[in-house]
Formats: sequence, structure tokens, C-alpha cells
Amino acid sequence: MPDEPPTGDVTRWLSALNNGDGGAVDRLVPLLYTELRVMAKGRMRKERAAHTLGTTGLVNEVYLRFKKQDRIQASDRAQFLAAASNTMRRVLVDYGRAKKSQKRGSGEPLIPLDAVEPFLPDDEIEDLLLLDEALSRLEAINPEGALVVQHRFFSGLTQHETAEVLGLSSKTVRRRWFAARAWLRKEMSSTPGADQSPRS
Repeated sequence: MPDEPPTGDVTRWLSALNNGDGGAVDRLVPLLYTELRVMAKGRMRKERAAHTLGTTGLVNEVYLRFKKQDRIQASDRAQFLAAASNTMRRVLVDYGRAKKSQKRGSGEPLIPLDAVEPFLPDDEIEDLLLLDEALSRLEAINPEGALVVQHRFFSGLTQHETAEVLGLSSKTVRRRWFAARAWLRKEMSSTPGADQSPRS
């Protein structure tokens, strides 16, 4: 992971954010921008290097969504990055749903995010939506495992990066990843049309 920003600064603005100071997001995002880009870039690891705009677009959309929220509960850096990871998931899933609806002729406009387009090729949309539904079910019975999957699949973090963000050992992350992935594979194998599950 990149060098961490001064802990005191992050803690100060997280406290302000928890107290409803919307302007704190403007301070936090620059402090953690490099880490947010690592998370966004993870989704593009298997794509062409030229898709760098997609990374910036996804981080910017996270920022815009945070700005619209009255309050973000995050007592430390790990919790803020976890909230960012969840927001990245929502951006990708919302875009996928809108794109799927438009292809079916509903006329629902796409989210105005050209930079997110490279994240969601047509052949991935159905699998992404099915995975999101399965992950929501997993959250109800294994929230810790679901969080690891979210970081590793939706934010594209490695096992080591996920461990750093969550403040856990790599061994713990590995154990939770394997258990959650096995559950998701079983769950999705029983879903018609599902042919993708989180991979190592």
C-alpha cells in the first residue's frame, strides 16, 4: 500500500465527518486519494492500461456520493475505506442495472459516467448483478466474509491490501476469503445464468 497520510489529520477529519461536517469529505478524499485510486484501479487490473480515466472517474463518483450524504459513520481510516469500497460497489452495480434496463428498452437513462464504462463490459453486467445479489445474502449471515469479498472483488484489492485496509492479518483475510468464496460459488451455481464467482 502507499505511504499513509498523517494519522492525526485523518483522525481529525473523520471526527468532523462523524459530527456531520460535510466539508470534511473535501479534506479526507485528498488525504486518502492514493489509496482510493489503488482500490479503483484494482477493478481494472485485467483491462487495458489505457483505461486510467476509469480509475479517476470511479474515485470521483465515490467523492460525489459522499458529498450527498449527511453523515458517514467511520471512526478510523479502515472504516472510511470500507465505506468507499461499498460505494464503489454501488456505483458499478447501479451503472450495470441502468445499462441493462436501457438495453431492454425501458428508456432509463444511464448514470452519466463515461469513465465507468470500461469497468462494465456487456458480458460482465449480468454476472456482476447476480454476484451483488448473492453478496447481499452473504452479508446477512457472514458480514466479515462479505466485506473481504467486497474489497477483493469490487475494489480489486489483493489479500495483503485488504488486510491493511481492514486492520487484519493476511492469514485472517485469507481464511475469510476462502470461506466466503466457497459459499458464493455454491450459491451462484444454483442461480440460472450465473457463470462467474470471485476468483483468487
